[in-house]
Amino acid sequence: MDIKRLTSSLLGFPLVLIIFLLGNKIVVDIALAIIALLAMDEYFNAVKKVAKPVKWVGYMSCLSIAFIHIVPQEYLNMVVTLSVPTILIILFAQVIGTDMKTNFKDIAYTFIGIFYVVFFLMFVAFINGMPNGKILIWYAILAAWGTDIFAYIVGKYLGKHKFSQVSPKKTIEGCIGGVIGAILLMLAYTYVANEYWGMGYSYFYIAGIGMILSLVGQIGDFAASSIKRYVDIKDYSNLIPGHGGMLDRIDSLIFLSPFAYALFTLL
Repeated sequence: MDIKRLTSSLLGFPLVLIIFLLGNKIVVDIALAIIALLAMDEYFNAVKKVAKPVKWVGYMSCLSIAFIHIVPQEYLNMVVTLSVPTILIILFAQVIGTDMKTNFKDIAYTFIGIFYVVFFLMFVAFINGMPNGKILIWYAILAAWGTDIFAYIVGKYLGKHKFSQVSPKKTIEGCIGGVIGAILLMLAYTYVANEYWGMGYSYFYIAGIGMILSLVGQIGDFAASSIKRYVDIKDYSNLIPGHGGMLDRIDSLIFLSPFAYALFTLL
C-alpha cells in the first residue's frame, strides 16, 4: 500500500475521532463548514477551466453549515427546502446584475457544486444531530472509508476486470470487495454498539444498509472521477498526501450521507 496514503489515513483518523466523539453540535457543524469550504474551493478550481463559477455564493453556502444547530428542529426542513430556490434566485440575479457577464453555464456549474458539496455534506450534520447520532454517524463513515480501503486492497491484489473508463484503475473485484468489506466493518461495529452501548440494532438490517451505502458511495466516487476527467485533472488538490484533495477524500461520504440519514430514521 502507498506509504503516503497509509500515513495520511493514520493521521487523519484521530482528528475525525476527536471531532465526532468529543465535539458537540457546534464543533461538528463548524468542522463540516470548514471541510465544505475546502471541498468547494477545490471544485471551483477544477471547473474554472470550463466556466466562471459564482464563488461568493458557493462559499457563503458552505458557511451556512456552521449554523445548522441554531435552526429549531421544527423549522429545519422548511429552511433547507427554501434554500434551494433562494440560491437559484440569487444566482439568476447575478446574471441579471452583471448583464450576462455571468451566464447560465456559470451559474449551472455553481449550483451543481453547491448541491454536490454543501447539501450532501449537510446530511452528515443531520445524522450527527439525530438521537444516538454520535453512534450512527460512524456507520456512514465506516461505509465510506471501509469501501474505499477494501476496494483499494482487493482491486490492487485481485482486480482483473476493469469496471469503467470513468475511473480506469477501478475493477469489478475491487467494487465487490469494497461492499463486502464495508458490510463486515459495520457488522463488527454493530456488535460493539449492541453489546456495550445498549443498542438493539438488527444485524440483517445493518447488512442491508451497508450494501446500499457502499454501492451509493462508489457511485459518488465515480461521480467525482467523471468531473475530474471532464476537466482533465488527476486530483482536486494535493492537500492530503496519497489521497489528493479534500473532495477526493469525502466524495463517497457526501454521496451516501442523504441515504444514510433516510435509512437511519427507520432504525
